[in-house]
Amino acid sequence: MSVKHAINRGLELGRSVFQLGLLKSGGRVAAKLRADRFRVGPSVRTVQPQAFLPSRYRYYRTSLKGLAAQLQSAGFRRRFTGSSPRNRAVFLAFGLGVGLIEQQLEDDRKSAATCQEIQAVFRKKRFQAPLKPFTSGYKLEDYIIGNQIGKGSNAAVYEAAAQFAPPKESDRTCSLVQMREDEEESHTTRSLTCCSLRNFPLAIKMMWNFGAGSSSEAILKSMSQELVPAGPLALKQDKEQISLDGHFGVLPRRVSAHPNVIRVYRAFTADVPLLPGAQEEYPDVLPARLNPAGLGNNRTLFLVMKNYPCTLRQYLEGSTPGRRQGSLMVLQLLEGVDHLCRQGVAHRDLKSDNVLLEFDSGGCPHLVISDFGCCLAQSDSSLQLPFNSVWVSRGGNASLMAPEVTIAVPGCGVVIDYSKADAWAVGAISYEIFGQQNPFYRAVGLESRNYQEKQLPPLPSGVPDDVQLVIRLLLRRNPNKRPSARVAANMLHLSLWGQKALANQDSAGMRKLADWLLCQSAVVLLKGCRGPSGNRVEAELQRSFLSNLDLEDLRTAVGFLLYGREQRQACILSA
Repeated sequence: MSVKHAINRGLELGRSVFQLGLLKSGGRVAAKLRADRFRVGPSVRTVQPQAFLPSRYRYYRTSLKGLAAQLQSAGFRRRFTGSSPRNRAVFLAFGLGVGLIEQQLEDDRKSAATCQEIQAVFRKKRFQAPLKPFTSGYKLEDYIIGNQIGKGSNAAVYEAAAQFAPPKESDRTCSLVQMREDEEESHTTRSLTCCSLRNFPLAIKMMWNFGAGSSSEAILKSMSQELVPAGPLALKQDKEQISLDGHFGVLPRRVSAHPNVIRVYRAFTADVPLLPGAQEEYPDVLPARLNPAGLGNNRTLFLVMKNYPCTLRQYLEGSTPGRRQGSLMVLQLLEGVDHLCRQGVAHRDLKSDNVLLEFDSGGCPHLVISDFGCCLAQSDSSLQLPFNSVWVSRGGNASLMAPEVTIAVPGCGVVIDYSKADAWAVGAISYEIFGQQNPFYRAVGLESRNYQEKQLPPLPSGVPDDVQLVIRLLLRRNPNKRPSARVAANMLHLSLWGQKALANQDSAGMRKLADWLLCQSAVVLLKGCRGPSGNRVEAELQRSFLSNLDLEDLRTAVGFLLYGREQRQACILSA
């Protein structure tokens, strides 16, 4: 509730007091006003709550109660000391208005306490990695390498299986880095069925090493960004200290496990082997011992991860998810981006090729963000990059760079803020999820540096209104008017599961929302790892939402949703 609104309401109440001729003692009138005027009941309509109290009035939080009492008591003293009736009315009205704000802030404190209690419960239940931990695997010889499943600008990815059982005596003469005979002759495109995943549940990413040298220390320092999603046991203990020095002496961050962020189980350096398709696919990056014309170094970094059936781009080439599935996919990307932002990491290369996908038991797509080679992961976690030279990298994927990144001009004191850049990229990728062309790829022709928001193509009519609102807000040019990934995720959570709590917002709206949060928490705890209809993806999303509850973010999300609905209603009435 705005201060202006509160004072106006207080003025009305103050005038009614004097018009009724209430000449009772100050204490009795104050008690009556508090008991009768401000009590929330079913037959009394009080002040309409707003989405959030403006930041410039937040200093009232610590002093409102005392201020309200002083103003009200001073008003009553002036009532009996001969001041003009008009001044007394105005002074009392201001005191009553501040009292109304104090009442709402007391409700805020209770709602905030509820959010903190729920958050504490769900943060204790940490996300469990999908694969069982294993104690070996720090050498390339510990794995059987299968077919190539992907190739980018700085690495190739192969399917793999770990050899936990010791090799038989007859196999010791053979290399442990090999392909199965039945797959050695096969050059077909990788199937999305489970057969390959059962045989090769892991994926090994081999980085291309041009200029980092061949020592383990130089490789780990140069490629430290790839270790951002690495688990605590990913590196051998003697290599861990080397990686802590980071790239150019900057301490790299490590993000904790999250269902929508890839997890690196092992990271080690080894000699570059001649893997299937290497001579045809990437001959130039091979070392001279494998290709005389190659430019690569002898050793490089290998990363071991879970094997996923496909990328988001591959999935969308043959499928278009329904409206609910599409909403859940956008929500997963926002949850992953929010997790990275909270831990001081900006991905800076978010695109459908860098999002991996699998399916839960209910057939719902489960998304994880991968490929952190271009990420910003500084020790101060500010997500702000000093941009004092043209040699400072803005990140990868120029097509999906946020406007504030693309228009930045290097200079003394210039800083690029990446806190909402990945959220903007999620808005652009959302077009692909709902079956449209990405508006910032060449086929459509918009450029993030100069597009106008009215130029954005319309989304399909089947996309829910609230989801369309979220996507439009994410693609706002001005980052100050763009919601954060957390607020945008909250909007989708409320749209998917909190419609009843949003309906008929009135003075008890936040209390209704707090009651819904408590009920939602109980349901999620009772269902455990499985959400509605056994949907694991939905269960993980709800747990992520409840573990990151914040009253201000939640109120901002409610404000955006109500604003969008008011705008749609106005358009309907004017049509």
